[in-house]
Formats: sequence, C-alpha cells, structure tokens
Amino acid sequence: MNAPFGRRLADAIAARGSLCVGIDPHAPLLEKWGLPDSAEGLARFTDAVVDALAGHVAVLKPQLAFYERHGSRGLAVLEEAIPRARAAGALVLLDAKRGDIGSTMHAYADYLAPAHPLAVDAMTVSPYLGPGSLQPAVDTARAAGGGLFVLARTSNPDAGTFQHARLGDRTVAQAVVDTVGGWNAEDGGAGLGSFGVVVGATLPELDVDLDALGGPVLAPGLGAQGGSAADLRRLFGAGRAVVPTVSRDVLAAGPDAAGLRAAADRWTAELSG
Repeated sequence: MNAPFGRRLADAIAARGSLCVGIDPHAPLLEKWGLPDSAEGLARFTDAVVDALAGHVAVLKPQLAFYERHGSRGLAVLEEAIPRARAAGALVLLDAKRGDIGSTMHAYADYLAPAHPLAVDAMTVSPYLGPGSLQPAVDTARAAGGGLFVLARTSNPDAGTFQHARLGDRTVAQAVVDTVGGWNAEDGGAGLGSFGVVVGATLPELDVDLDALGGPVLAPGLGAQGGSAADLRRLFGAGRAVVPTVSRDVLAAGPDAAGLRAAADRWTAELSG
C-alpha cells in the first residue's frame, strides 16, 4: 500500500510547487506539433510531455478521452506512459470524471488499484448519482493510498444549472464539498486529506464554503481558459492546498522539451509569487 495520497501530494507540492499540467492531446494540438492524429502521433506527443515534465512538476493529468478515442492502441500509449511518469516522481491524476453505481463503479475505481494496467495516484469522479455511488472509489482509494477529486463547483458557463440547485439550506455544490469533507474527517483529519474537490479557477466568486474540506482543491481553468494566479489568490486565499491546472499554455510550447519546461517554470513562478 502506498502512503495516503494526501500526504504524497503535500510532499510533491513542497518539493516541486503546486502546478498540475494537463496532458490533453486533442487533434488540433497534435497538428500544431506536426504530428498525425493517430496512435503513433499520440505516443510521440505523450512521450515528449512525460520526458520533459514528469521529473519536473508535481502532478500530470492525462485526459482519458483523448486516449480512448484511438481505441486499444491509444490506451496502450497511456498504459506505457503512466508508470514512466510515476517513476520520474510525478503524481498521475487521471482525468476520467467517472461516476456510476454498484459493480460498474467498482470497475472504474480499479484505476486506483496497484494491479491495474493503468494504475494512477488519483482520479476525477462525478457525484451526480448520489454520494453512495462513489463509495467503491472511496474504499479503493483508502485501500490503495489513492485519491479522488470530486466535481463540485465547475466554472463552465451553465454549471450553475445543477450545482446551484438547492438541497434544503445548501446548494448541490456545497453538499458535494460537505460529503468529501466528511470522508476526510473519517480518516482522522490529520494532515492533508486524500479526497478533494474540483472548483474552477475562473469563477466570479467562491460560492462554496471549503473551510471543513480537509483536502485539496483541483482548480482548472488557468491560462487559455482565462484564469490567472491572481484569480487563485482572490478565490482561495492563502493556506489552502490548491492544485492549479494548466494545459494549453504549457503544451503549446512543445514539442521542444526545454520549451515545455520553461513554460511550466513560468507558471510555477507565477503561482508561488
């Protein structure tokens, strides 16, 4: 069993800074790199990002959909890349946004199990089939030392349609945060918890209370989506474990390894300023 994800994340942030780089090999980006939109192009792209950044940043976040669209050959690329990234010291957060019930959720949760061919440190999950639907993932995370980031208050334009709906005296988004905070409290509440939430970095204001979360916040939306380090400070203040995610602003500097590292370094410096 690994040490709990929260502890490993805190150590990685202390050593490398808080930056998470998304690995999003969509077709226009492959073309920009001069690569074909194929499993071969996907492999060359992924190898370049892992080689340049896995020894450099705290977290790498591959988007599973961009590998699945190439079928079994695409998943084979990810299967080879994940252990290399982890061996180089990066935590791997699989951006899968899975959510289901019963045996299906057990199968999705196996991404956190050490014996899985694509075993990762943490994954994103969706809570909208109810908190009990995620219990298999919570149990597997605890057994394997893995982590979860649960969609809570995202910043896509129509997110509030569901996330602002009321459950008594709180919103759905707040109910998600409170549920995740409860998981961390069950684990004793010492140090950074292994269960976090996703809260967008481009929100006009923070409309959920994170004080009792006890775990990390994954904050996507920096760079090309309009979010900035100033937005993180405005929304989350100081003293909270926030994992800011940048994808296109770093990946656009490739395929040159030095360019990718320089782009990541610029963001790391800005986030620590």
